[in-house]
Amino acid sequence: MHFTSDQYLDDRHADDRNPDRRPADDRRPDGGVREREFTLDGIPGVLWTPANATADAPVPLILLGHPTLGLRRMHPRLLDRARHAAADGFASAALELPGCGERPRVPALDLARAELRRTMEAGDPVGDELIDALVLPLVDRAVPELRSALDALLALPELTGPVGYSGGVISVGVRLAAVEPRIAAAGLFAGSLIPRATFEEARRVTVPLHVLLQWDDEGNDRQASLDLFDAFASPEKSLSANMGGHTGVPAHAGDAAGRFFARHLKP
Repeated sequence: MHFTSDQYLDDRHADDRNPDRRPADDRRPDGGVREREFTLDGIPGVLWTPANATADAPVPLILLGHPTLGLRRMHPRLLDRARHAAADGFASAALELPGCGERPRVPALDLARAELRRTMEAGDPVGDELIDALVLPLVDRAVPELRSALDALLALPELTGPVGYSGGVISVGVRLAAVEPRIAAAGLFAGSLIPRATFEEARRVTVPLHVLLQWDDEGNDRQASLDLFDAFASPEKSLSANMGGHTGVPAHAGDAAGRFFARHLKP
């Protein structure tokens, strides 16, 4: 793992939505969160840690899942989530997804995305084969990369387990929770375009789960999200359903997620 930038961010930038990096003279060791960009085997990522995280006082880690829009574009929202995590005493990290952002394109994914656009523009239903082609190659590549990132991140003295996963793409989170024993709890963002294989993998997930569902999400198949929630084998699972569309997540939903991770990741 190679760190490419290192800065401290304080509350002066809490409402800033500019994804550009801050100048070097704007680093403040007494800031609320430390942000470090890194590359791991050529894959970009970002690590955020509370300013008081040290080798003598390591903090648990939460992996932040995100859509396929690229880390640069997603940075403002990821930073907001990282600030909340840091305030709760957690580090957080995000890894660029395959074929996204500045990473090399994945032709199979590009073809599937183009077919999805044509299908939706024509008003046709999105079939299972297209969903599989759109999502499964991403999951197959992303999950091994996230597991390798965990190896490197947990080797840092200021980080420790247990580890949480928060966000989407939900199929990535389901696969990771099913195969990675270091994931102790997962907070998943419900989404549509769920492959058939993901429903089968959900039956292998037994860690505590907190699933966030926007009831009126215009891009989400509500019933598919409910069916997936039902498929999880976790003895402890909760569904937080809120009225509103995709961008209408209420502030208290983040507070509930923070309490969920505090219960399961802190001693």
